[in-house]
Amino acid sequence: MMTDAIAGLRILIVEDEAIIAMMAEDMLLELGGDVVGIETSLAAALARAGTGDFDIALLDMNLNGENSLPVAEKLRALGRPFVFTTGYGDAGRPGGFDRAPLVCKPYRTSDLAQAIIAAMAGQPAG
Repeated sequence: MMTDAIAGLRILIVEDEAIIAMMAEDMLLELGGDVVGIETSLAAALARAGTGDFDIALLDMNLNGENSLPVAEKLRALGRPFVFTTGYGDAGRPGGFDRAPLVCKPYRTSDLAQAIIAAMAGQPAG
């Protein structure tokens, strides 16, 4: 069951739109995840990426008009799993990250679950 694989995971949400972050948080809680924080800016996300207080991050590709690629690069360098989230579809995926799971907005709980499971296993989603 998908919820078993996510239960207890400490999840960081990096999202600048409050309503989207709250929706994601509700879905993740429903799946048994533990949302440890929501970062809304590139600077805050970069600072948080270096901490060890989360197991996986949901990373919005566009944070207040800034590309979140530096955060993805830092997470990858640290060996920390993450899932890209975007409203731009697969075209929003940055080069060099073709194996990173990606979830398109608006989210569906099952899509988030599959992407998180894939990221934790080190595999592309879908």
